[in-house]
Amino acid sequence: MEWKKFFPNFEPELVELIEKNAVQRSFNAGDIIMRTGQYIKSTALVLEGQIKIYRENPDGGEFLMYYLGPGQACAVSMICAIQSTTSEIMAKAEVDSEVLMVPVQLMDDMMNKYKSWYQFVIQTYRSRFDELLSVVDNIAFRNMDERLEFYLKRHAEKTGKKTFEISHQEIADDLHSSREVISRLLKKMEQRNLVKLHRNMIELV
Repeated sequence: MEWKKFFPNFEPELVELIEKNAVQRSFNAGDIIMRTGQYIKSTALVLEGQIKIYRENPDGGEFLMYYLGPGQACAVSMICAIQSTTSEIMAKAEVDSEVLMVPVQLMDDMMNKYKSWYQFVIQTYRSRFDELLSVVDNIAFRNMDERLEFYLKRHAEKTGKKTFEISHQEIADDLHSSREVISRLLKKMEQRNLVKLHRNMIELV
């Protein structure tokens, strides 16, 4: 895959450096890319697919933080890479995905030598911070039905589709709720003609 088209602002010298040192990897849907407590050896640049970034509690429960799509990178992995600390988040491929893995050893030089990389990192931090603010606002100030509607619209924006395969249990895990509550709220949304429900599939109207 021609990865440069996803990062058009990178200088030619930076592109050459990445091409010499980075490794392109494929992940199947459901593959874990990064685990809590793992030392980060590479920063992941997403080329294709969708990566779910989330927190996992000791009981295996999940809390969705944000999604990454083509042309984006995980701010947490960048911070851990620069500071040589372990990850505090999980990263999983939601669908079949292609990722460019850039070795952490390059981070300092890339930040110091290449303005486009510095700007990309700052923009990545800002974008992920804005997304986390939206998550916090939803938790603090919205009821579960509002959070569910926001979640579905956000999911549609990230995938570029109004119909997507997802179970009620997966949504419940992401929203830190129960399947019964999510199913009941989805049924209400269907009655309001906001969604159409299919088996393991939801369609936004």
